[in-house]
Amino acid sequence: MALTFYTKPRCFCRKNRFVMDVKVLGISTSPRTMGNSDLLLRHALAGAESAGAQVEYVRLADYKIGPCIECNACYETGRCTVQDDYQQLLQKMLDCDRLIFATPVFFMTVCAQAKMLIDRGQCLWAEKYVLKKEPFASERDRRAMVIAVGGSRSKKQFENIRLTMTSYFDSLQVRYVSNLFVSKVDSRGEIEKHPSAAKEAYRLGSQLVACDAPPPEKPITIELP
Repeated sequence: MALTFYTKPRCFCRKNRFVMDVKVLGISTSPRTMGNSDLLLRHALAGAESAGAQVEYVRLADYKIGPCIECNACYETGRCTVQDDYQQLLQKMLDCDRLIFATPVFFMTVCAQAKMLIDRGQCLWAEKYVLKKEPFASERDRRAMVIAVGGSRSKKQFENIRLTMTSYFDSLQVRYVSNLFVSKVDSRGEIEKHPSAAKEAYRLGSQLVACDAPPPEKPITIELP
């Protein structure tokens, strides 16, 4: 499958701040529809849309994506040889200017569905670090945000998520700019009772679209108990 890319989006002024004519892709990796991370993703996308972006919501469970089989064929081609819905979703991730990745916390890391998608990104790593190829003709201002919700009281539940997403976003060539981490939330829909989570998701989604300031050196992290 040939992958195509479009040119850098333009900036324009909206309500006294600069935003881009951007495409924002939100990926919900939760196995539960209307689960807690899924709901926060929807709020974040609403915030991005309010800032003038084109938004698209994707539910990973609607795609048939198998695991990486470690055939290492991508070391020669930069492409994954396993043919399923991964190629379709990868194209969406490469086309977007902003990516919001939402996951529940399972055993102190991303859920299995998310990890399967991430592992298939080995072809991106191979293209960048083995074949020394850049996927974009020119540098683009691409930024990403992570939403993670876990039932544990421990803040350590987010440490592995930071490491995993840092590596994945590097291969996707998208800058990791923000996190929204919420702990002690477990039951389906329980996040709707949280006093500030939805508001923070909306705010961060809106901020993700702005281009009037350079991205931060390290991801800005909001952790809510």
